[in-house]
Amino acid sequence: MSAPIKYAVFGSGSWATAIVKMLCENLEEVGWYMRSAYIKEHLLKQGHNPSYLSSVEFHTAQLKISNDINEMAAYADVLIFVIPSAFIHDELQKMTVDVKDKIIVSAVKGIMPETGKLVGEHFHDIYNVPLENIAVISGPCHAEEVALERLSYLTIACSDESKAKDIAKNLASDYIKTSTSDDVIGIEYAVMLKNIYAIAAGIAHGLGYGDNFQSVLMSNAIREMKRFIKKRHKMKRNINDSAYLGDLLVTGYSLFSRNRMFGNMIGKGYTVKSAQMEMNMVAEGYYATKSAYDLIEKNERKDKLPIINAIYAILYEGKDPKRTFEKLTERLD
Repeated sequence: MSAPIKYAVFGSGSWATAIVKMLCENLEEVGWYMRSAYIKEHLLKQGHNPSYLSSVEFHTAQLKISNDINEMAAYADVLIFVIPSAFIHDELQKMTVDVKDKIIVSAVKGIMPETGKLVGEHFHDIYNVPLENIAVISGPCHAEEVALERLSYLTIACSDESKAKDIAKNLASDYIKTSTSDDVIGIEYAVMLKNIYAIAAGIAHGLGYGDNFQSVLMSNAIREMKRFIKKRHKMKRNINDSAYLGDLLVTGYSLFSRNRMFGNMIGKGYTVKSAQMEMNMVAEGYYATKSAYDLIEKNERKDKLPIINAIYAILYEGKDPKRTFEKLTERLD
């Protein structure tokens, strides 16, 4: 009888905590790498993460927690990375364990700013992980609703369908429904882009635009997302599936959305720096905006992707949100 496949989650934020909770529903032991020794010690003593989703109680005997990324990389067969894109490069610099035979799952929601590569591409190019061993987790699913055990949906994308199904099975429960896809690159881009559009929705709300405009903004956003992804990875996909449109809508509209919250603060007059300082969580869309803009060709900047261009102008060029959105409204239909 073969030994059970071991899973480990890398990261200690709210989404990482939610994924550990999901895995604990199905596995006898779950590995968990976190950089913070304080969070580790608190978790082992008190049974919950003191910084994120603190209402979620864990049976600590079920957890194998480590502050050593190499210990956890050596331990697990399936490595789920949930470290914010702005920090994952530095964390991976510490990793010396050979992971080319491991299954790598990205739940990062962003491009690595140092390289401009998707997380899966980085592992393939730098660590020689075969493409069929790379997977992506997508929503629509907020960590806070997982903590409350509200019905949520996940899509697991992998070019190897059997691996996607195995990962999906280990994340599924009474309150988590899962499906699979083979559009690894498209879904990884979608997971990044939805955070940019959520910032746009937040800015619009902060500026006082109403629900009518929000609906136009979101309908334009999904078409813009389709254009962006198609340009970079052509394959048959239905952009209206939950992994694309559903994830975009929940991130754009939900009160749990940190990217919408960040955008709302910008719309209300906060500077980028003051909004970041006010929030105790990372708004991935801030970094995603720069990454997406850097991937855009000049003709796309002018004509094809007005929402991304507008958010970049506000966040990175210091353009006035009110005037920028007044111009943006003329570009939407």
